[in-house]
Amino acid sequence: MTTAKRDTYTPETLLSVAVRVFNDRGYDGTSMEHLSKAAGISKSSIYHHVAGKEELLRRAVSRALDGLFGILDEEHARAGRAVERLEYVVRRMVEVLTSELPYVTLLLRVRGNTGTERWALERRREFDHRVAELLKDAAADGDVRGDVEVRLATRLVFGMINSLVEWYRPDGRGMGEREVADAVVRLVFGGLRTQE
Repeated sequence: MTTAKRDTYTPETLLSVAVRVFNDRGYDGTSMEHLSKAAGISKSSIYHHVAGKEELLRRAVSRALDGLFGILDEEHARAGRAVERLEYVVRRMVEVLTSELPYVTLLLRVRGNTGTERWALERRREFDHRVAELLKDAAADGDVRGDVEVRLATRLVFGMINSLVEWYRPDGRGMGEREVADAVVRLVFGGLRTQE
């Protein structure tokens, strides 16, 4: 008597596989067939968990966005001088990026070709704007340099942090999350803070 292979995939494990495939092939280059093969389950089993690949994309980018927006609700991001809140937010952005690396990588690669991608891009812009406001407030307080335009400084900070998706690999042999966050904060604020 043979028994059929039982579908042991949960929505969370299926999401993890989908994110890996989306990052490897690109969202547009991924079909349900690709997801089925990567998961080792039938397409109908996938449809048992989700409506389709766009739902998987939305769940994945939502996880990244929820992590980033969650930072802004943390006590240290809401209380104190703007420059201290900004430093805290930058450190936490690095920590979220490194702990949710595949999900944030996918978020940073969406291009706006679907409704979900356009939604994700709009949410990213909203997050970027809120961090830029912190930088603007810190500049108004005189705690960061006034000779670097705020929009440029914001783009440079985000560029440094977002570049981590291209090279950071949490394999236990290189720098850990904390060391990377410390280095980013030292470099950013060593250059941004006014000299006391």
